[in-house]
Amino acid sequence: MRNYNLESVEEMADGDQDFVKVVVQTFLEEIPPDLEGMNQAVTQDNPQQAYQYAHKMKPNFQMFGLGLMPQIKILESWAKAGENKEEVHEAARIITAKYKKAEAELKEDFDF
Repeated sequence: MRNYNLESVEEMADGDQDFVKVVVQTFLEEIPPDLEGMNQAVTQDNPQQAYQYAHKMKPNFQMFGLGLMPQIKILESWAKAGENKEEVHEAARIITAKYKKAEAELKEDFDF
C-alpha cells in the first residue's frame, strides 16, 4: 500500500495525465523547503513560524491523501494556544517521515 493517494489529484485532472504529472512534480519541489523550514522552526521553538509552514503544506498533504491532519493540528494548537508542546517534535518527525516515504514512492511511480 502506498503512503499517498492520488484520488483528489486525479479528480481535479479529469483524466489529463500530464496535469497529474505536473501536480506531482510541483508537490515534490515545493514541500521539501517548507518541511525544512517547519522542522527548523520546531527546533528553534518558534511556534508561529512552524504554524505558517504547516498551514501552507496542509492542503497539499490533504490533496495527496497523506493523512497528516492530526499532526498538523498539534502544530496549529501549539502556535495558537501553546498547547501540545511536548508532542510537537514527534508530530514534526511523523510529518517528515511520511512525506519522505510518499516522495520516494512518487518519484518511483512517476520516474522523476
